[in-house]
Amino acid sequence: MNSRLTLATFNKALTILTHRDPDLGAVIAKFGKPPIWRRPRGFETLVLLILEQQVSLASARAAYDRLAATAVELSPEKMLMLRDEEYRAAGVSRQKTRYIRHLSECLLDRSLRLDRLGRMGDDDVRAQLIQVKGIGAWTADVYLLMALMRPDVWPVGDIALQAAAHGIKGLAARPDPAELTDIGEAWRPWRSVAARILWHHYLSTPRIRITGGK
Repeated sequence: MNSRLTLATFNKALTILTHRDPDLGAVIAKFGKPPIWRRPRGFETLVLLILEQQVSLASARAAYDRLAATAVELSPEKMLMLRDEEYRAAGVSRQKTRYIRHLSECLLDRSLRLDRLGRMGDDDVRAQLIQVKGIGAWTADVYLLMALMRPDVWPVGDIALQAAAHGIKGLAARPDPAELTDIGEAWRPWRSVAARILWHHYLSTPRIRITGGK
């Protein structure tokens, strides 16, 4: 059985990380504990994650809500029934329309079984998800981190994490994924909790809004 973050282990990890890294401790001292941030498992979360790629969270949520209203029921079957014009009217790009349709096809032909992911290791979950067009490392990692609640996932392609690490570590420039990978090594085996601390810092700090992950 793969371990999952619970409220108890989340609080334990916060204590460990803030003692281990004064920069993380400073974030919590200033802004308080981060939310645990969960998302439901399943198709709807993956659709929203696809829509969040390269755009603001608010823009993605608006497109998701319009798409859900158009479809009435947000399911793989309904997503394949919608016409191109209906996707466009909801604010979904042609590329993301292709991604959502391919995700729907993978679920319907059972080449992707979301019900099995909870029993798989992190790497196997990634391998299953990235077979879908438009689901890359960032989308798979955020699904692992927030839907499957895995404790040690580190989505280094996330621009908000890069910006937060830049700020709290006093770096000369925003770290790229390779540099962020190195920074995160010190936070194993609780990198999912460290990510929530950094997101908390990012969301609590006024700045020009930037787009999400890849």
